[in-house]
Amino acid sequence: MKKGNFTPNYPPNVTIVEVGPRDGLQNEARTAPLDVKLEWITQLAASGLPYIEVGSFVSPRWVPQMADTAAVISALPPSKANYAVLIPNEAGLQRAIQVGAQHFSIFTASSNTFTKKNINCTIDESLERFIPIAKYTQHHNIPLRGYLSCAVACPYEGAMDPQQSAAVAKALIDLGCYEVSLGDTIGVATPNKIIALLDACTQQFPMSQLALHCHDTYGQALANIYAGLCYGVSVFDASVAGLGGCPYAPGASGNVATEDVVYLMQGLGIDTGIDLKRLINAGHAITRQLNIANRSKTALSNIVTTCPLH
Repeated sequence: MKKGNFTPNYPPNVTIVEVGPRDGLQNEARTAPLDVKLEWITQLAASGLPYIEVGSFVSPRWVPQMADTAAVISALPPSKANYAVLIPNEAGLQRAIQVGAQHFSIFTASSNTFTKKNINCTIDESLERFIPIAKYTQHHNIPLRGYLSCAVACPYEGAMDPQQSAAVAKALIDLGCYEVSLGDTIGVATPNKIIALLDACTQQFPMSQLALHCHDTYGQALANIYAGLCYGVSVFDASVAGLGGCPYAPGASGNVATEDVVYLMQGLGIDTGIDLKRLINAGHAITRQLNIANRSKTALSNIVTTCPLH
């Protein structure tokens, strides 16, 4: 058999966006007290994570875990990490302004059905809601990140057309988002689907404005992240200990574990700036507090703590 050299287009370093304190916690049954959240987020920041989404200004009636987001933002000590909050509408914007939040995220989906179930409006209506947020961030020079749920498939509508997803992602870019995170919300993607999605998006805006947000329902998240890496993606969302899921995506399991993503990057020689041992400790700390299983294979392995390969 003829041997060849495989030379993928890895970026030299990647940015890991930690979504555990928001996307992770919001779907866990047990509520984390404020002091537990603050200690945990501080641990995450100390591990070297550069960007941590710490909460959202959605209605506490719908997402009780996020009811204390204002208190979290107000009480967090200064850090090198960027602390971000998710904002659904103008009312959420006003609450974020009151506590001095400095990094905002907005969210919509490729599927109208999912958007209606998630935020009770159509895709177009969601984009209209974001206009005041976008104007405020542009005027005050506040970074605005976009999330696109169901970019690959929807639990209600099935497979999504990559061109449809690319068009909605472009609309978020046009609003003023510096980056759009493409979400495999129900975790059904395989690498070919990720590549097709990236192909469609990069026809409309630069690779530098793309991130991937992979769920691990079918155990494909790391394979999909690797496909994104080979394509040139350099920003990936993850949730420590694999916390979370999606309350509006029945059957979808949690996010890919941040520990597993960092382990992959280290093995590939890609710099993340993250201390894996500290990250593992942070994952164990929050799962003990919530009395739930840690879903990170890296965190649960005795080998990585006693005989690391990197």
